[in-house]
Formats: sequence, structure tokens, C-alpha cells
Amino acid sequence: MTRAAQPHERVRTIDDVKDAPLHIALVEPEIPPNTGNVARLCAATGCALHLVEPLGFRIDDRELKRAGLDYWHNLGVVLHPSLEAFLDATAAKSRWFFSTHATKRYTDAAFAPGDVLVFGRETKGLPKELLAQYPDRAVRIPMREDTVRSVNLSTAVGIATYGALAALDFPGLR
Repeated sequence: MTRAAQPHERVRTIDDVKDAPLHIALVEPEIPPNTGNVARLCAATGCALHLVEPLGFRIDDRELKRAGLDYWHNLGVVLHPSLEAFLDATAAKSRWFFSTHATKRYTDAAFAPGDVLVFGRETKGLPKELLAQYPDRAVRIPMREDTVRSVNLSTAVGIATYGALAALDFPGLR
């Protein structure tokens, strides 16, 4: 009987996932089930998942696996050692930075095949300096004012991913 590959053995290079319809990046995610849910979404849609360290968990964490990482054989995961390394590795790609502080709605973004949708950590979001560096690429998910700080990370990723995939006519999906 062959041993199933562990999640850390399934990490890919950025070249391995170059043909993904979209790239979903989680910068310093903290909560294993959120990342597991996003991994499951990526497996279902063919999107590549980029995890930017430091992570608030190990990628072979039991809770993470329970939330969706038993689907790792159906997805490409790229691990980046830092935000700077991620930005360097994706510099040639079009990136969209999701933030509650952005003024532009994600529905107004001109998504294209291979775009990178970038999300910050659950407790702090993306660094303000990063958003200031790319103000025309910062987008938000509309919400009622004065109710909640933000929607859950995995919910936000689901909304944005399917919005972008719809704009691309759901490539490779039935």
C-alpha cells in the first residue's frame, strides 16, 4: 500500500500552476479552517492557492486537513516565505488586493485569466503600505456600514473567486 503524500509534499512551484484560471493568495493566514475551506474552493475551481508565510499553523495541521486539505491532490499550492518573495514571484501577473479600506468594488475590477486575488490575514488584513503602493488595484466587497469589520476570510475568497470566474465565463467549469 502506498503512503498518501502529506500536504507539505504537495507544495508546487509557481511554474507548476502557471495555467490556473486564477491565483488565490492568502497573506499570513491564521485560522486553519479558513485556509482549508479556501483550498477546497481552489480544488473545485482549478485555481492555484498561494500561501504567504508566516502561517498561523502548520500545513499538515489536522484541523486544516479536516477543513479541506484532503483535496490537495486536486490543487496546486505554492508556498512563499514572505510577502516580498510573493510580490517578486507574481510581479508579472495582474494582482487584485482585497481590503475593507478600498474604495473600488470588486465587481468593477477588469478580471483577466491568470489574475491573482490577494487577501490579508484574518485579524489585520493586508498591510496599509501595500494598499498604498497599489491603490488602483485595491478592491472591496460591499457591506453595510457599522455592522461588522469584515466577512469571514473564506467567505470573502469565495465571493471574489466566483465573481472573477463569472467575469471569465467560468473557464474549465461546468
